[in-house]
Amino acid sequence: MMYSDIPSAQTLVLYFKSRGVKHIVISPGSRNAPLTIGFTKNPFFKCYSIVDERCAAFFALGMAQQLQEPVAVVCTSGSALLNYYPAVAEAFYSDIPLIVVSADRPSYRIDIGDGQTIRQENVLERHIGYSANLKQDVSHATETVAKWGKTLLTETQEEIQEYNERQLVNALQIARWKSTPVHINIPFEEPLYGVLDAPMFQITEKKLDVPGNSNQEDWSDYASIWKTSGRKMILVGVNQPNALQNEILQSLAQDGNTLVFTETTSNLHHPEFFPSIDSIIAPIEKSENREELFKALQPELLITFGGLIVSKKIKAFLRKYQPKEHWHIDPKKAYDTFFCLSKHVKVNPSDFFKAILPSETQKSAYKTKWQAVKKQYEARREAYLDEIPFSDFTVFDKVMQHIPKGYQVHLANSSTVRYAQLFPMDASLKVFCNRGTSGIDGSTSTAVGASIHAEEPTLLITGDLSFFYDSNGLWNANIRPDFRIILINNSGGGIFRILPGKEDTDEFSTFFETQHSYTAEHLAQMYGFEYCIAENKEELIQGLDGFYTTSLRPKILEIRTPRLVNNKILLGYFDFIS
Repeated sequence: MMYSDIPSAQTLVLYFKSRGVKHIVISPGSRNAPLTIGFTKNPFFKCYSIVDERCAAFFALGMAQQLQEPVAVVCTSGSALLNYYPAVAEAFYSDIPLIVVSADRPSYRIDIGDGQTIRQENVLERHIGYSANLKQDVSHATETVAKWGKTLLTETQEEIQEYNERQLVNALQIARWKSTPVHINIPFEEPLYGVLDAPMFQITEKKLDVPGNSNQEDWSDYASIWKTSGRKMILVGVNQPNALQNEILQSLAQDGNTLVFTETTSNLHHPEFFPSIDSIIAPIEKSENREELFKALQPELLITFGGLIVSKKIKAFLRKYQPKEHWHIDPKKAYDTFFCLSKHVKVNPSDFFKAILPSETQKSAYKTKWQAVKKQYEARREAYLDEIPFSDFTVFDKVMQHIPKGYQVHLANSSTVRYAQLFPMDASLKVFCNRGTSGIDGSTSTAVGASIHAEEPTLLITGDLSFFYDSNGLWNANIRPDFRIILINNSGGGIFRILPGKEDTDEFSTFFETQHSYTAEHLAQMYGFEYCIAENKEELIQGLDGFYTTSLRPKILEIRTPRLVNNKILLGYFDFIS
């Protein structure tokens, strides 16, 4: 093993090892050379080289999402750090422990006209759990420090070392304990490439003491309200697979007073649950007696858990027809999404339901009514599929039917995740989507990162703008041969044709829809993917046959759909089931 001869760089690497931060994503640069040397020359660490910092951060986020442990990204000084910000914001809102390590120039070189110098300290502070700004060593490059950085000499190297170690411990503990991104900024003076055969320091090997749950709730009050509420609704957002035990799912499913609304990203399945929320809400919106129907659906008690909700319709409904009580169950945070939050219960959802669910379930007309509505829209959806031409809607139906059991599925944002909400998803599939910020950036990079540590193969379903926006995500030497991409290309931002606007103007197609004629064929060739294209239903079925078979290279199946009819067919679906 080799170690950087810069004390702060060596200390950081040793602390990462002692705290079990093993996976390091490095973007090439010079100022971060002391860190790159320390990580790559130590066999404890698994290092990945990703040139594009934005892709690197989402790649690391995907790994941390799957491992449920901190993963680090390391970059050079200057604007490189700013490219991490989209993934940092996603990690912040999705509770993912991403550790950002940025090499910096010495403070006396900032704002004097030197290249690759920006104000890096605290630059991410609005979207991180902790900002550790390490101090520059005065025992390294002593002549330069004495000449230009005289203000640094007010502290001894021992004092600087003590301060830096304390900052590192704080950052690493907060990242792990609070599942949140943290930022460590570390200034280096040249020379940067000096090495030692042995460390200058000994880091105490300590196991982190995870804080215990101090919640002392009186569950009897919750249980009483649960028992006496005639109309209960459970709404589940983004959720890790297998988050609730099967006996809890069964108990909730059998309760006649309870509607369980899930989304594709909820990863919860039961025949008694309601997985296509918009198919329930949209027909009510179009009904002549909408007020009566919405009041019949309005819950007395709303319980939510998981991350952000995709459906705009359920959010609009619950904001207008508010429940008497809204409890959000999460150990960390609660958003007042519907402006009626009454309780933030800081426990794991499984522990909560174990504590309050009675041994006997109740019967009610509440659930029976809406189960009938669910069966009706399911039948009408099948009838609609028999009538419509080839489009995004038919593509999603066929794609969902053909995904092999047990796959990990990543959904891009915008149209992709919203279409996916309308179709059944097999319970064996593990579904993920970057819903923290709901941006289209980073979907491909996140899926690639998540695939690295998945036992099962990974499928990314993406739209054309998301795919081309993150095309550098394919510039990655770690893509597995069983990685699959289904690219639904409708020649622009199709979702904007659903929103109110002037659809038939040049301004709309240029500045909203972003019309284009690109395909993925040459990108697939450049990055070594097998490639197939489908432009009608027959070619789609043919393309799906064999798409998931074992191969030596990853695969892209691109599906071209008609730009000008997709929105009409989607909106027509809600009219049809009404």
